[in-house]
Amino acid sequence: MFRSITFLIICCLLIFAFSCEKNKDSDGKLTITFWHSFVSSTIPALNKLVQKFEDEHPEIHIHAQYIPTGDALIQKLITSIQSKTAPDISWIHADFLEDLVSADAIYKMSYFINGENGLSQDEISKIYPSLLVYSSWQDTLYSLPMEATNLGLLYNKQHFRDAKLDPESPPKTWDELRSYAKKLSIDKNGDGKFDQIGFFVPIYPSSGPLYPWMVWQWMPFIWQAGGYLINEEQTKVLFNMKPGIEALELWKELYLNSNMSTFTTDYDVAFAAGRLSMAMDGPWNLGRFNELLKNVDWAIAPLPAGPVKQATVAGGEYLTIFKQSKHPQEAWTFIKWLIRPDIQAFWSMNSGYLPIRRDVLQNKEYQDYLASNPNLKAYVEQMDYAQTQRSIDFFTLEITRNLAIALEKATLGNMDIKTVLDEAASESNKLLDSVKR
Repeated sequence: MFRSITFLIICCLLIFAFSCEKNKDSDGKLTITFWHSFVSSTIPALNKLVQKFEDEHPEIHIHAQYIPTGDALIQKLITSIQSKTAPDISWIHADFLEDLVSADAIYKMSYFINGENGLSQDEISKIYPSLLVYSSWQDTLYSLPMEATNLGLLYNKQHFRDAKLDPESPPKTWDELRSYAKKLSIDKNGDGKFDQIGFFVPIYPSSGPLYPWMVWQWMPFIWQAGGYLINEEQTKVLFNMKPGIEALELWKELYLNSNMSTFTTDYDVAFAAGRLSMAMDGPWNLGRFNELLKNVDWAIAPLPAGPVKQATVAGGEYLTIFKQSKHPQEAWTFIKWLIRPDIQAFWSMNSGYLPIRRDVLQNKEYQDYLASNPNLKAYVEQMDYAQTQRSIDFFTLEITRNLAIALEKATLGNMDIKTVLDEAASESNKLLDSVKR
């Protein structure tokens, strides 16, 4: 009997040891699988970041796996949850949270923040509040931001000179944006078509993959006019009110005056070719632009202020830990390390993304870097008035698509603004009315 019990204990220990070893690499490291959809120009910076972490944590290996687009990523995540092959960590957009929480697939961040290897509330408070809004669903933190972004105004300084505009004084108001866009839209050969467009209005098919990107770029304009997409109670959309109408009137005017329906949607290529003078873009493209626009005299400026205030849209990517992870604490170690101020400075300097916390600006190396990189500095300084949309916890994608349809109808379809916004609001409010509260 004693021998049998001893034998069973030994077998159990061997099985346990073997199962632990299966979760390790051949060199004994624990592997954390990290899914992301960073643009190709960011991959070298990500590789540097991962190497830096592994140098500091030699017992952990980060397996960073690229998924081509955000849409493909959420589909892959849903499939992996069902097949119990989810990653340890994934890079997500804020509108993924509803589906992931509903599937009970991810941890609440409080599980780690309040744990032994946690974070103080003082550390959490240093993160830009707008980013914590996007990190949460129904006021509960399910993710933490990896980096910050916002939208700035990309402009061609030589085009400004040619049009007798001061290249060091880009448009600061909606009226100046209208005026500058008109002066910079030029029909060079007299055929009735503009060979150079003053300002790119980002209209994409509402049935295509870029409709959320279109809506995201429109949001600063409704805020600049004093409005919001939805009320605080999340019971009614507000984008068909006066601020939304004014914001869409601006877009429609700029779109039609430049006959944008005949212009390419590849605005970055058009900008590089000298066919476009102004467009909205974010810091994620700075590294790429340094090469693509090497023959262009270009700069980044804040978005022009609207009739009520100055605003830009804050965004970024957020990291979640999946409940299927075999190593959630090691996954948390990686996320906690990423939000350290010195690591945020390192990541920003290498990737072009913005830090998620204000105290990074106190870093001397980072201050020197911004002094020699004014385009990144312009984005960093905009974070002081960057906003996020009010939470839309239910039917986010459907409401976004309804608004995208209205934007497309008003501009490309030249339909009445109030009519199309009211239609989109009616469809959206029906969805909100169906939510059990």
